[in-house]
Amino acid sequence: MNGGGNIVCVTGASGYIASWIVKLLLIRGYTVRATVRDPNDQKKTDHLLALDGAKERLKLFKANLLEEGSFDHAVDGCEAVFHTASPVTLTVDDPQAELIDPAVKGTLNVLKTCTKMSSVKRVIVTSSIAAVVAHVSVIGPNSLVDETMFSNPNFCEEKKQWYALSKTLAEDAAWKFAKANEIDMIVMNPGLVIGPLLQPTLNLSVDVVVDLTKGKDPFMSKHYRFVDVRDVALAHIKAFETPSANGRYIIDGPVVVTLNDIEKVLREFFPDLCIGDDDKNHVDMKLDLVTYKVCVEKVRSLGIEFTPTETTLRDTVLSLKEKSLL
Repeated sequence: MNGGGNIVCVTGASGYIASWIVKLLLIRGYTVRATVRDPNDQKKTDHLLALDGAKERLKLFKANLLEEGSFDHAVDGCEAVFHTASPVTLTVDDPQAELIDPAVKGTLNVLKTCTKMSSVKRVIVTSSIAAVVAHVSVIGPNSLVDETMFSNPNFCEEKKQWYALSKTLAEDAAWKFAKANEIDMIVMNPGLVIGPLLQPTLNLSVDVVVDLTKGKDPFMSKHYRFVDVRDVALAHIKAFETPSANGRYIIDGPVVVTLNDIEKVLREFFPDLCIGDDDKNHVDMKLDLVTYKVCVEKVRSLGIEFTPTETTLRDTVLSLKEKSLL
């Protein structure tokens, strides 16, 4: 299916994943209405306006997650809404105000707008693997993580995992609202997303790669699982374009890579790189959780073929260098 003539909305369009969704939608012929907090903030919008097809088929709209009705104008007349807008940060002073309210109220705000617009056929919400894997039972190397699993809000709160809590509560509220209002909603649950940046600034997940190129091991973990931002963006679009698509989709790297694997790839660019593999870093192996197996059959059924991790890492570094972020 091609998007010729279809009008869709992307919320939080200047973000990392959202920018790629906008780029791929434009390539596929869609007309895109993109919401941003401030359409006049060039640092947040120039990279969108520079995309192929943007002149003809991209329009920016001002909207705020906490302002009820502020998405109405952008969504009116759209067939699909890709709701990606949600704060991404791991360090907060006030989790409620900085993460939970914008995530939960923002999602409900967008969904309420969708119930008012008869044009909207399907809503695709960007959640996170953080809304899947944070719970009391330890997930070990033989555990299989799939779409039936939900993070436990009490566990998130107890462990002060505020980002996971915001994603879990927002997704839970979204499902309840969608069921009550008969919205055709699909939720995407990406893992740790890396790959080339379209925006000029660093985002949280790609910052992990910056740390690794400096020989740091940001998660104190011997194992990493990465997924390519281009695969994640395409999966969002396929979820709209595939009539039988439904429920949740985990989009995570099917392969676990070790610090040594990562170092091998990065050495091409940084010949004298040594990533800290000192055992004292790995005392708290509770954090070494990504050794679980993840079921990606469901997202593969949308026609997603995963980009090899080496390619993604390479492309990430090239992009960071090009943008002078390294």
